[in-house]
Amino acid sequence: MTDAQAATPPTDAKPRSRRNLFLGLIVAVIALDVLAWIVIPPFPADHPGQPVTGIGDLITANLELPAPHVVFDFDPDHPVGSALVFNHASISAPLFTMWFVVAFLAIVAIVLTRGLRMRPGRGQNLIEWAYESLENWAVSLGGVAARRHVPLFAAFFLFILFSNWSGLIPFFGRIEAFRAPTSDVNVTLGLALVAFAYYHYQGFRALGVRGYLGKFFVFSGFREGLGAGFIALFVGLIEFLLEFIKPVTLSMRLFGNIFGGEVALGVITALTIAIVPIGMLSLELLLNFVQALIFSTLTLMYTIIAMEGHSEEAHDAPAFADYPEGGIGPPVAEAGTGSAH
Repeated sequence: MTDAQAATPPTDAKPRSRRNLFLGLIVAVIALDVLAWIVIPPFPADHPGQPVTGIGDLITANLELPAPHVVFDFDPDHPVGSALVFNHASISAPLFTMWFVVAFLAIVAIVLTRGLRMRPGRGQNLIEWAYESLENWAVSLGGVAARRHVPLFAAFFLFILFSNWSGLIPFFGRIEAFRAPTSDVNVTLGLALVAFAYYHYQGFRALGVRGYLGKFFVFSGFREGLGAGFIALFVGLIEFLLEFIKPVTLSMRLFGNIFGGEVALGVITALTIAIVPIGMLSLELLLNFVQALIFSTLTLMYTIIAMEGHSEEAHDAPAFADYPEGGIGPPVAEAGTGSAH
């Protein structure tokens, strides 16, 4: 064996050291869980020191339903109550946590966008990559007309994503003042109402009051007969009523998935040792990402649909490709000096 061969380490030295490190971390986490189970065993909610009597105690210990914990109560003379959606002058734990999420996103954005230059550094590259990825996703679904709505789409996605992930931080749920904002239906309903107001505003802005309401109150069908007119009017009224279902489905889907995931993770962590919760935590990271993408994408698509005409008007409306870059302004055929016909 030559000196060069003797000096060369085995090719599997690095993979083996990484594997040993990974196994060592798993053993350490399991040992920490066992020690925690012995020193601080789980107990039923509101009964510290008493042993759990079954899985029901573990479930109720991880439930904070329906009303979240109130951090600051501005109207102590009146109780918060136990309603799922409540109106009380207070700052609840989800709202308190939401301010931290917003502050974190604002600080990160300010730090990464300070001193923008043509040859960006790592921070600027990161934020440009994130925004361009969201923009490409939005344009691939809604065409270039969707580009003007990317700021709201990206804001919804990032806020919901980090709100979802905040619930996976270990001390969240242990400290009453901190709770994932999207695990409270009051927050998700507020987000859904913002989306509801936005895409209807864009619909009125693009089609006008008469054109937008004409999508739901369709009287043009009476030109083809009385029966066809009543059918068209009935279908339009059904679509009008469904518009009020959209914010409910948006809010409940997000709330149910995030709250249910936190409860399941808490119960499984209390029942098992580290390996199962670690696997489920990885799954929750992915599912929380998907839920943020679903909410923001549905908001974007509802906006695009609201801006489109209905029936005959939809066929006469210009396609997305006919708009100039950015989707802002009149169609290219109308913007030009020559006639489109």
